[in-house]
Amino acid sequence: MTTFSNPARGLSRTEFIALIAALMALNALAIDVMLPALPYMGESLGVTVENDRHFVITAFMIGLGSTQLLIGPLSDRFGRRMPLIIGMVVYVAASLGATLANDFETLLAMRFLQGVGCAGARVIGQSIVRDCYSGRDMAEIMSLTFMVFMAVPIIAPSIGQVLLLTGPWQTIFLFMMLLGAAVLVWTWLRLPETLRPENRRPLRAKVIAEGFVLVARTRQSLCYGLAGMFVFGALYGFITTAQQIFVDIYGLGVYFPIAFAGMAGMLAVAAFLNSRLVSRYGMRRISHVSMLFYTGLSLVWTVLSVIGLLPFWTFFVLLVAVMFFFGTSLSNMNTLAMEPLGAVAGTASSVFGFSQTVGGAVIGTIIGQQFNGTVTPTATGYFVCGALALVCILFAERGRLFGEGGEAARVRP
Repeated sequence: MTTFSNPARGLSRTEFIALIAALMALNALAIDVMLPALPYMGESLGVTVENDRHFVITAFMIGLGSTQLLIGPLSDRFGRRMPLIIGMVVYVAASLGATLANDFETLLAMRFLQGVGCAGARVIGQSIVRDCYSGRDMAEIMSLTFMVFMAVPIIAPSIGQVLLLTGPWQTIFLFMMLLGAAVLVWTWLRLPETLRPENRRPLRAKVIAEGFVLVARTRQSLCYGLAGMFVFGALYGFITTAQQIFVDIYGLGVYFPIAFAGMAGMLAVAAFLNSRLVSRYGMRRISHVSMLFYTGLSLVWTVLSVIGLLPFWTFFVLLVAVMFFFGTSLSNMNTLAMEPLGAVAGTASSVFGFSQTVGGAVIGTIIGQQFNGTVTPTATGYFVCGALALVCILFAERGRLFGEGGEAARVRP
């Protein structure tokens, strides 16, 4: 059994990847498992405006993103383990609270708290990887983690659909509570502290501010972080309207989870291929090529939707292709953002997590609220966000694409 010569040396490589993926997958589960249930939630809790059901997703994203600015500095001061465990306890408790909600406002409050609890898994999971790896090794681990993580969107809507056949929509939250509790126990028993004592940073306003300033002043990190925010925003815009697109526009009904799984499966394939290719071609080349294809295909999708030549299979092929290039770009861009900032990994991860989650949620909500019975707003959102991400990449690379390597010197506070 292979072990690491790093702070997580007590775990095999396989268990390390599986545990980090499970922690991060709680975020995807909390979003995707309830997509089939949104109409039932709205009907049960008296939601009269169809697009308002999107706020069930948005409330979680706002809680997830806003808390990350606090979680990062806390984990840099007190270590990764205890803030992570406390956050997961909050997630489990909020999942239980959601089953007891008797109005839409209470449900949104519980969803916000679920996001608060998940913030630790989102930020600290990525920080743990950075504690143990760097450079292309980190990129490979992140890709493999992302591949396992993407198994959740493949099966989550189907799980939600099955749960709806066995009980009311509250059953979904009970399932989330039980799964969260299982991951909590796994973390408690198996995950050691990965932040070395010499790397802990004081929890003082000046020190925290210095960490944030360091992130903002590191050109590569800031620009790749913003690029990730834009592509996440497009994804969230699609997720909030996925049930309406697949069911209301294309009439898939109970087959919606199957179509969603096909799309999400391509993300897992892309993440696996990226993990195999990144050590050979480098993070920059792969992410830059991927974003060019992502944006170009999104433009084709937009044009076809505007002129009305978008039957289901044309739409689906374009969606799957765009999501493939999303999968081969995002983990590399996140790694490029984190790579120079190992000395403040928790703070850096929190800044990027905040910008990608809250910024992405705001962008995605704007896109979702434009839903008009066609896929044009979604397609346009993908194209505009892809173009903005490319602008950020060009700024990070001073106008040059396809550079070799992907490693950067560490920036020290």
